[in-house]
Amino acid sequence: MLSRGERIFWGGLAAAVIAGAAAAWWTADQWTPHAAPWAAWRKITRPGPDTLPPGKAGRPAPAAQGAAGAASAPLAQPRKCQQPDGRVIYTDQPCPRGSREQTVDGAVTSLPAR
Repeated sequence: MLSRGERIFWGGLAAAVIAGAAAAWWTADQWTPHAAPWAAWRKITRPGPDTLPPGKAGRPAPAAQGAAGAASAPLAQPRKCQQPDGRVIYTDQPCPRGSREQTVDGAVTSLPAR
């Protein structure tokens, strides 16, 4: 059990933290532009592609020296196929008969089948 003095101290500290947070939120449009150059949150939390290992995030891996020296085949572009019954199929092959090919919006993530 906390003594009366401890309760006053912790209650006052909590009130000061809440008041400070409210003041920071209320005045954010005034101080945020000045703090942004020093904070650089984007670089701290999300490094750029130049900091990733080779072969990740669009950065090409060093070319392996093959016996024939042939380049690897390019990846097939994904296709979005709208079925007549309303289902959508994503594939890297031509769309099945009776379906309409549509543009792919954004990225397609594929998972291996079980």
